[in-house]
Amino acid sequence: MEGKFEIVSGLTPQGDQPQAIEKLVQGIEAGKSHQVLLGVTGSGKTFTMANVIARVNRPTLVIAPNKTLAAQLYNEFKELFPGNAVR
Repeated sequence: MEGKFEIVSGLTPQGDQPQAIEKLVQGIEAGKSHQVLLGVTGSGKTFTMANVIARVNRPTLVIAPNKTLAAQLYNEFKELFPGNAVR
């Protein structure tokens, strides 16, 4: 695969995020086909997933339950991955 998924952010994972990132990455590397990341609104789920994407360095399909959330996720991922294609 060409390129690398690189996060551009002044933030670093905090609280439960590092452990969640590690467990999700391990699950992906182990071939798990289904995993769930649960968190309340504003808990940093998008940033956590961006870190997982950067760590595994694989193209990712993100599915949202409605257009409003899809647009929000699109904008956040565009900001976090300015050097990568977010469509």
